[in-house]
Amino acid sequence: MTKMFFAVLTAGLLTSHAIAGQLVPRSAEREGGSKRGSIQGVWQAVEVTITGPGARTITIPEPRPNLTIVTAKYYSRVEDQSERPRPIPADVTKASADELRAAWGPFVGEAGTYEVTSDSQITMRPIAAKNPAAMGPGAFITYSYKLDGNTMSVTQQRNQNGPFANPVTVKVVRVE
Repeated sequence: MTKMFFAVLTAGLLTSHAIAGQLVPRSAEREGGSKRGSIQGVWQAVEVTITGPGARTITIPEPRPNLTIVTAKYYSRVEDQSERPRPIPADVTKASADELRAAWGPFVGEAGTYEVTSDSQITMRPIAAKNPAAMGPGAFITYSYKLDGNTMSVTQQRNQNGPFANPVTVKVVRVE
């Protein structure tokens, strides 16, 4: 869905985490599962707001073709950003470049580490990604976030190239 980022969340934190202005002790991390009041858990994007030229808000219909899993130090995300069902090539070995782009281009896969700071900022550092440019040396992306119960809004701030001119905001809901 038009660069629906949802690289929401990641990274190596210290002995305790500053999450949404709260410290979460390491003993709580070991319990597993979602941590109310933290970004840990399983999330799905439900709405994307794009600013700048072509500004609009997209509501992601059910079933939502995306999932982000956040642990104490790591994140993993997959999403289908296509605005319509992706075509299934009859024979991948004989598919044209256009057919392959239509099927696989809108798919995003990424995993890495993250850091959360006390000022509601998340900095993600991809370790593996479908797009090799996303995991290059020094690659990162920083987001601001606002957590409200099981809903979170995440807005692009900057990456290794500088601030985003037209930041995208993604609204996500906790599914676990």
